[in-house]
Amino acid sequence: MAEMKFIAGSVCLDFVNTVGARVTGRDIVLRDKLKDYPDLATWSRLAGLFTAREVRCLERAAESHPARAAATLARALRLREALFRISKSLLGRSAPDESDVDVLRNELSIAKAHERLVRTKTGFAWAWDQSDHALDAPLWRVSQSAADLLTSADLGKLRQCGGDECGWMFLDTSRNRSRRWCDMKDCGNRAKVRRFRRREGHR
Repeated sequence: MAEMKFIAGSVCLDFVNTVGARVTGRDIVLRDKLKDYPDLATWSRLAGLFTAREVRCLERAAESHPARAAATLARALRLREALFRISKSLLGRSAPDESDVDVLRNELSIAKAHERLVRTKTGFAWAWDQSDHALDAPLWRVSQSAADLLTSADLGKLRQCGGDECGWMFLDTSRNRSRRWCDMKDCGNRAKVRRFRRREGHR
C-alpha cells in the first residue's frame, strides 16, 4: 500500500490527507491511498485508532463480508471529501455546503449510537462498542475527531499546504502561526528548489 504520513495534528485532517495530492482549484484527487478496505484498516492502525489485533479482526470481517466492506469504503471516501470541502470553505471564510455537513452529521449520528458510558476506576467515561465486526468503526473515530475540531479553538489553526499539487490540511501550532507547508522536507524543499531555479534562470 502507499506510504501514509501523519503530519496534520488531528486525526480527521490526517484522514483528509490520505491522498497523494489534490489539483489546486479543482476537486480532483491524485494517487488515492485508500484503494480498498484493507488500506482503510491499515491507516486506522497507523493513526493509532486500533491495535494490530483489532485491525486483523476488521480485515477478517471484510473478507467475510466483501459487499459491506466495499460500502464502508465508499462511505469513508464520501466522508473524507466532505471534510476536505468543509475545511476549504472555512479557510475561504465561506459557509460549507449543507450537503457536506449532512454527510458529517450522518456519520456522527452513527458514531454516537456506538458510544457507551462505562465505569472506570475513578468514575465514568465514554467508550466505543467493542465489536470485531463493525467495519465502519474507523469512521466513528474520524467523525468524532472532526466534530471535536470544528467545535474547538483549534479550528483557527487550520491551514492548507501551499505546495503545488498538494492540498493537504494541517493545524499550524508554530509559535508565530507561520507554517506554510505540510512538511518542510517535502513541499517546503520543493518550493526552495523552484525559487533557486527561478533566481538562477534570471541571472
